[in-house]
Amino acid sequence: MLKSHLRSSIALVIGAALCLALPGMACAENQTYYLGTKEKAKIDTGYAESEMLKEADPHYGWDLGQFYISGYTAVQRGDDYVFLKTVGDKVSLNFRLDQDINRLNNNDKLSISDDKNGYDQSFDIEKSEPGFGRGTLIVRQTDYQNAHSAPQVYNDYLSGVAIGADTQVGLYEEGDYEVALDYEIKNDVRTVGGLGPIPTVSIAPEYSNYTIRFKFSVRNGNTMVFLFDAENGSELTNESTAPNGFTIDLARSRYLGINVKREVLSGDHFDVRSNAPAADGTEYTDEGIYTITANNPTTGQTTEKIIYVGSDPQLKAYAVNGYSLDQIRDKVSQGAKINDDGSITWPETASEAFDDSVPSVSQASEKGEGAVAQSEEQEAGINPAIVVVAVVVLLGIVFVAAKKRNSRSIADGDDVSAHDGGRE
Repeated sequence: MLKSHLRSSIALVIGAALCLALPGMACAENQTYYLGTKEKAKIDTGYAESEMLKEADPHYGWDLGQFYISGYTAVQRGDDYVFLKTVGDKVSLNFRLDQDINRLNNNDKLSISDDKNGYDQSFDIEKSEPGFGRGTLIVRQTDYQNAHSAPQVYNDYLSGVAIGADTQVGLYEEGDYEVALDYEIKNDVRTVGGLGPIPTVSIAPEYSNYTIRFKFSVRNGNTMVFLFDAENGSELTNESTAPNGFTIDLARSRYLGINVKREVLSGDHFDVRSNAPAADGTEYTDEGIYTITANNPTTGQTTEKIIYVGSDPQLKAYAVNGYSLDQIRDKVSQGAKINDDGSITWPETASEAFDDSVPSVSQASEKGEGAVAQSEEQEAGINPAIVVVAVVVLLGIVFVAAKKRNSRSIADGDDVSAHDGGRE
């Protein structure tokens, strides 16, 4: 349950950004994409040999209906149509019938015929009883191993489809799909009767074969590889440590390319011991630093995760912190500690030695005594700051007064001298 929730949360975020991240991608809410156009086939050739549709043809200028895909996040258009799905998407193929099969194109003479000797050469479907009926729908899947499934054949398909209704053909997971709707049109170009009680009878009706064919693919739009602890099954995030190893889970994303590189410590450098593709469910238990790279060939996106397996503390620190081996060893030589999770911390005593802001024992003692004295002064109602200010002000007043007195004395002396000189 936890695994599913984590996958959903991650995938929903990716799905929300997918359309913006990839150029040439069509995205919309509740969108549909139409596929397939009618082609004329030579009569009784297993719908394999096509011929040109001309103006005189009874099927010229109108369509029987439309196939469309819905329930996807994005579509890549090109030679092939690739529909990308994320968590919550349900990619479905649907068909909407636009014509009354008994009165095609509002023409009483045109109808879908009961093709009793129908067969399909491309899908290796032989003639059989009761034949193709009034239209046969065929769907075939090719999986990620390039294995073709047996075609799903829906005989007499059009008889069970309501006109104007959107009918779901099926829901589809990852894979490549081929679709064909083979049908035969009866054209009653020559009729007799139809007067009074005499019924209308068709004489030598004409028949023509048509097919709607297309291909499409469904792919997972996420580029995610999920890693789980080999011992307790918990999910591992990037730069996690797994002492007992880990397993790979592709969450049924069969078309992702997964590569795993393993490095080990050899002296004072790293040595690559393996670098190879991986499969879903593969378990890794050998000690080392693992770089797991997921590549989505459809979207071109990649995801990389690093996992450490083993008990070597230096490798743990390297995987988690991004420091070089020299940096890690230098920190350890200065007293740093490598924790079980690979993080590096400094002991308290070491931190204090390098931190000027942390007081020594004697400083703390002096500060303590000063604080006590200050507290006692405050309790006595004396504020040291006020005392200092008062002393400074008092000294200033005394200095100014002394200066004035000295100036006055000098002035009086000058007067006396001037007076005595007058006497002489």
